[in-house]
Amino acid sequence: MDQIHIPIFSYHFHLFVLCLLLSFDNHLHIFNNNNNNTNTSSQFHSSSSLLTLQDSFLNHPFLFSHKSHRFYHHRHHHHHHRSFSFQTNSLQYDFYRDSCPHAERIVRAAIRQLHRSRPSLIPAIIRLAFHDCFIQGCDASVLLDADDYIDSEKESPPNQSLKGFDVIETIKSELEEACPGVVSCADILVLAARDCVALAGGPFYPLNTGRRDGSNSFADIATFELPSPYGDLSDTIASFKTRGFNEREMVTLLGSHSIGVIHCKFFQDRLYNFAGTNEPDPSLDTEFLKLLRSRCNHTNALSSSALVEEPGVDMDFEQTRSDFGMVYYHSLLHGRGVLYADQQLMKGKATKKWIKAYAYDPTLFHRHFALAMMKLSDLRVLTLPMGQIRRKCSKIA
Repeated sequence: MDQIHIPIFSYHFHLFVLCLLLSFDNHLHIFNNNNNNTNTSSQFHSSSSLLTLQDSFLNHPFLFSHKSHRFYHHRHHHHHHRSFSFQTNSLQYDFYRDSCPHAERIVRAAIRQLHRSRPSLIPAIIRLAFHDCFIQGCDASVLLDADDYIDSEKESPPNQSLKGFDVIETIKSELEEACPGVVSCADILVLAARDCVALAGGPFYPLNTGRRDGSNSFADIATFELPSPYGDLSDTIASFKTRGFNEREMVTLLGSHSIGVIHCKFFQDRLYNFAGTNEPDPSLDTEFLKLLRSRCNHTNALSSSALVEEPGVDMDFEQTRSDFGMVYYHSLLHGRGVLYADQQLMKGKATKKWIKAYAYDPTLFHRHFALAMMKLSDLRVLTLPMGQIRRKCSKIA
């Protein structure tokens, strides 16, 4: 701490704040990059993004400094799980500037194309990155296929509805063609998630790079340590705390539930047989219960093999197309949280306070969400001499 030079931190911090403020400009449209494509059928509006800015600006070396990043984590996070580290001692901003200078641009172009052609996968990529980083850190372990030596996280129950693996593999193939054996799958995944957040109307945030890929997958840990959609508030708090996140950061990260589809599997018991009572969850608003039942009738197939085809509820069920995160927090305030674990956030004094704050201050939420995603993206990363660079994200090199 004594080695931190506050003026340097202040300089870089203000650049970062400027970056975030620009990302809140609701008049930016990320599809206007070299064309006028404003596809109104897209599921996500394209405001609140930095993706229209010139790539040269996005690659500016002091958009966010290594030193100020370490200072932020030292100052604000004192209760870390012993096995998790948030310092980025070996990560750098624009790590690939010499070895693969167009790496981030290639990722960004692929995600833009995904937004145009398969917009439903935008939230899926964000979820994929969360499930990777939350289990043993951001090492691309969630991308590995099972084999004789790998117990794949893909096959753990909480991960059986994950999508977007093919998207990351396609981006990896493009990068292998441009820069063979250079860019890790772990970096691709967090960069892709960052760009998906921006395309969904959330903030663009700077990321350090230089992560390396792990050589193992952790199905059992994923099964038992990912936050449960059925968890009480105390369970959810405990789950995030083991990764070094406090209650505010937990509420912030769960704001990503504002977009995408929640499969009926994860809340069906609330509609028909809550806690084994053969009755719905009494906390559900009557009209909201009718809405959910109209999307998820009692005869829905619940087998995990059919999960990806299962009906679900679009988290923007009121079709408001409001700012990223706003539907989620307003829904919780009105007792209309789809997942039991989400609605449980209203039970805590601190968590309820932050729900109210974010519901009425999207700028505050975007700023906190950017910082929380940066912290998530730095969980227990592998850097040289550890790890590897896979040639294919689903296979160990």
